[in-house]
Amino acid sequence: MKIAVSGSTGQLGRLAVELLKERVGANQVIALARTPNKAAAMGVEVRAFDYGKPEELASGLEGVDRLLLISSSEIGQRAAQHARVIEAALKAGVKRIVYTSLLHADTSTLSLAGEHLATEELIRKSGIPYTILRNGWYTENYTGSIKGAIAAGAFLGSAGEGKISSATRLDFAEAAAVAVVEDSHVGHTYELAGDDSYTLKDLAAEVSRQTGKELPFHNLPEAEYASILEKVGVPSMYAVAIASWDTCASRGDLFDDSGQLSRLIGRPTTPLSEAVRAAL
Repeated sequence: MKIAVSGSTGQLGRLAVELLKERVGANQVIALARTPNKAAAMGVEVRAFDYGKPEELASGLEGVDRLLLISSSEIGQRAAQHARVIEAALKAGVKRIVYTSLLHADTSTLSLAGEHLATEELIRKSGIPYTILRNGWYTENYTGSIKGAIAAGAFLGSAGEGKISSATRLDFAEAAAVAVVEDSHVGHTYELAGDDSYTLKDLAAEVSRQTGKELPFHNLPEAEYASILEKVGVPSMYAVAIASWDTCASRGDLFDDSGQLSRLIGRPTTPLSEAVRAAL
């Protein structure tokens, strides 16, 4: 059973490849990468896989039984890129696709939702057996800014009292490995999120507890937060997007208490306290 992983050199992809090596053996795993040299040390077969080169997509999927399609990082181009991959998968005779979508993509107000929904629909229409993993927010999206917040003396954001049910990349990677290996998940769409939910004020309090330094959370209007992000070097398009996603979080778009992720991976998701400790 040959399992190919797209986006294999990304943070989620690398974790998924390692977990799949443990589950099925390195000789059954194929790392698909736009820049193959970046995957050279992963200990598996590596194939060139550039979304902009249809001929690479076709050859990259030859002999592949199952494809873990990790969503592209190129916002605004994802739907078209994924469509080309799905078409190539059909031609290559891929027998299953597992796709990493977005939490509650069918109801979410996040700007990311549309491309994920479009991809889900393409997969369903393709006739290829599938599993949809609607991933929530990575805890690292927030813990990655801890050191900067400590230096600035506060956490900033626009999420208000919105509850965030995040999980670590490792949690989501483990779910992907389980879903692509086990047959029982075919035809299912899972809403994946962390067991525990927190506000950004809660996150600031946890960092304060672990560091012994008082670190408040300042909730800002969306436009003001976007402006601050731009001033510290975040490109304008992404600053506006990040601030808008925080506002979506304030409306509950990043909350889920279904427990589907922990049931899928067979263990509790990584606690916020542990993720904070790892980031310090």
